[in-house]
Amino acid sequence: MEIESIRHKALRRFVETGKAKGVIEPVRMARILEFVVAARSFERLYEPPNFGFHPLTGDRAGTFSVTVTRNWRLTFTKVDENTIADLDLEDYH
Repeated sequence: MEIESIRHKALRRFVETGKAKGVIEPVRMARILEFVVAARSFERLYEPPNFGFHPLTGDRAGTFSVTVTRNWRLTFTKVDENTIADLDLEDYH
């Protein structure tokens, strides 16, 4: 899976350089990102270990979420079957 864009500044730095400053749970975040990048299609994100992958609803329809911690989520949009965009780390609860 290709990541087209990353909105969260610290997350972008983490992906590009490995520097974890500003990123919560960096070890778990690295595992999640590794899983997402290794997925050969969007549907593979539903397979174990799916890290709580689910689509959002309401005014967030079209956005997908993966659980990082109790309140923190990695969110993104689907560009196509092999690409995600607008990767963000947020507490939307």
